[in-house]
Amino acid sequence: MKATLDVDDYVDLDSLKKSVEHPPFPRPELQTPRPLPEPIQISDPPVFVEPEVPKGLFGKKKRHEEIRLQAWTEYQQALQQWEAFRDSVPARQAQLTSQHGALERTRLDMLAAAEAQYEAECRLREQEVAEHNSAIDALIAGLGYGVVDAVQEYIGIVLANSVYPASFEVVHEAAFEPETAELKLTVIVPAPEDLKTVKAYRYVKATDEVAETALSKTDANNRYAGALHQVALRSMHEIFEADRRGIIQAISLQVGPRTKDPATGRQMFLPLIAVTAPRQKFTEFDLAGVVPAATLQHLGAAVSKTPAALTVVDASGVRRS
Repeated sequence: MKATLDVDDYVDLDSLKKSVEHPPFPRPELQTPRPLPEPIQISDPPVFVEPEVPKGLFGKKKRHEEIRLQAWTEYQQALQQWEAFRDSVPARQAQLTSQHGALERTRLDMLAAAEAQYEAECRLREQEVAEHNSAIDALIAGLGYGVVDAVQEYIGIVLANSVYPASFEVVHEAAFEPETAELKLTVIVPAPEDLKTVKAYRYVKATDEVAETALSKTDANNRYAGALHQVALRSMHEIFEADRRGIIQAISLQVGPRTKDPATGRQMFLPLIAVTAPRQKFTEFDLAGVVPAATLQHLGAAVSKTPAALTVVDASGVRRS
């Protein structure tokens, strides 16, 4: 119970409102246009270079003519290749431009589709947040007027924030009666057989194992009973503290497991604590200094003497304090 006394159990419903958070656009690469193809560069045309006259005394002229003819032939071939390349450039440039245009159209189509999907997802997120915030506003308004559904939903939010150990799961079921301003609360706790009854652990050096020491039946019953007592007071405290408007003027509480009835074998809720607490009286308690069993007795609660044996109480006999 101490875990909740250090916490303000009031829930500011406005804090539950959401703001829209959109993720970044998932396809940013589509937003950048492809660069235009570079112009195809045409080098300068080849130039014929007269070969040097060969040295020597005999056959210079004939040898020079042979060299010059070979050079001229090579020059003509190079010129033809250059002219062919020059003449092909416009078509090649047009092809590159056409390919660029096709790729750009594809990019723009993909970008439009991605943007449309992203915008649709953004609108959906905005709609979901708007609906959520509208529901919170409706809850706040309903709570202000003491509307039954709003009160029960708010109490559900408050109790959902009540954290228990993983090994001790607690479930709350609440119903508000506006005519009497009373909240009927059922708190479902684990059955005794679902909880460990270990008193202590000790290391056994001989076997290199950790051994368990079990609680006696009396200690197990007392431990289980103590847990139920604390759950009962904690649940009522959390609700009264969270209800700052004072809408709930009394809590009619039952605590117990939902398990097999030892008498019938049927699965059912077995009340092990039943108590009705008026707001004015309960909020005067200093829970940090109470003995839970004594507080329940002071409230006139019906408390099982052997809860570990699933001995139920008669809730109908609980008096209002």
